[in-house]
Amino acid sequence: MIIFLLPDSTKSKLKISEIILKGTIMGAIVTIPSILTFLITWIVLDNLITAIIVGGIVHFIAMGFSLKISKKILSKK
Repeated sequence: MIIFLLPDSTKSKLKISEIILKGTIMGAIVTIPSILTFLITWIVLDNLITAIIVGGIVHFIAMGFSLKISKKILSKK
Protein backbone atom coordinates (compact mmCIF):
# COMPACT_ATOMS: atom_id res chain seq x y z
CA MET A 1 0.00 0.00 0.00
CA ILE A 2 1.51 3.30 -1.08
CA ILE A 3 0.43 6.54 0.54
CA PHE A 4 1.19 9.78 -1.22
CA LEU A 5 1.47 12.88 0.91
CA LEU A 6 0.55 15.99 -0.98
CA PRO A 7 2.06 19.28 0.15
CA ASP A 8 -0.35 21.62 1.89
CA SER A 9 0.70 25.22 1.51
CA THR A 10 -1.77 26.50 4.13
CA LYS A 11 -0.17 24.70 7.11
CA SER A 12 3.20 25.45 8.64
CA LYS A 13 5.69 22.67 8.03
CA LEU A 14 7.73 21.00 10.74
CA LYS A 15 11.01 19.25 10.03
CA ILE A 16 11.23 15.54 10.75
CA SER A 17 13.78 16.19 13.51
CA GLU A 18 11.40 18.68 15.16
CA ILE A 19 8.55 16.16 15.03
CA ILE A 20 10.75 13.44 16.56
CA LEU A 21 12.05 15.75 19.31
CA LYS A 22 8.63 17.09 20.22
CA GLY A 23 7.07 13.62 20.08
CA THR A 24 9.72 12.34 22.45
CA ILE A 25 9.04 15.21 24.84
CA MET A 26 5.31 14.45 24.71
CA GLY A 27 5.96 10.77 25.37
CA ALA A 28 8.11 11.62 28.37
CA ILE A 29 5.49 14.04 29.75
CA VAL A 30 2.84 11.32 29.59
CA THR A 31 4.81 8.27 30.76
CA ILE A 32 7.29 9.49 33.39
CA PRO A 33 4.67 10.58 35.97
CA SER A 34 2.76 7.30 35.66
CA ILE A 35 5.90 5.16 35.96
CA LEU A 36 7.13 7.14 38.97
CA THR A 37 3.72 6.94 40.61
CA PHE A 38 3.60 3.19 40.01
CA LEU A 39 7.07 2.61 41.47
CA ILE A 40 6.56 4.86 44.51
CA THR A 41 3.16 3.32 45.27
CA TRP A 42 4.56 -0.18 44.89
CA ILE A 43 7.51 0.56 47.20
CA VAL A 44 5.45 2.37 49.85
CA LEU A 45 2.36 0.14 49.93
CA ASP A 46 4.07 -3.10 48.84
CA ASN A 47 0.95 -4.04 46.86
CA LEU A 48 1.32 -4.61 43.12
CA ILE A 49 -2.39 -4.44 42.22
CA THR A 50 -2.89 -1.10 44.01
CA ALA A 51 0.24 0.28 42.36
CA ILE A 52 -1.02 -0.76 38.91
CA ILE A 53 -4.40 0.89 39.50
CA VAL A 54 -2.90 4.14 40.82
CA GLY A 55 -0.33 4.24 38.01
CA GLY A 56 -3.07 3.67 35.43
CA ILE A 57 -5.20 6.45 36.86
CA VAL A 58 -2.26 8.88 36.76
CA HIS A 59 -1.46 7.77 33.20
CA PHE A 60 -4.99 8.52 31.97
CA ILE A 61 -4.98 11.89 33.72
CA ALA A 62 -1.68 12.72 32.00
CA MET A 63 -3.14 11.61 28.66
CA GLY A 64 -6.05 13.99 29.25
CA PHE A 65 -3.65 16.89 29.63
CA SER A 66 -1.47 15.79 26.72
CA LEU A 67 -3.84 17.23 24.11
CA LYS A 68 -3.57 20.70 25.62
CA ILE A 69 0.18 20.37 26.03
CA SER A 70 0.69 19.08 22.49
CA LYS A 71 -1.14 22.04 20.99
CA LYS A 72 1.33 24.36 22.73
CA ILE A 73 4.44 22.30 21.99
CA LEU A 74 3.71 21.30 18.39
CA SER A 75 2.63 24.71 17.11
CA LYS A 76 5.24 26.24 14.86
CA LYS A 77 6.14 29.80 15.69
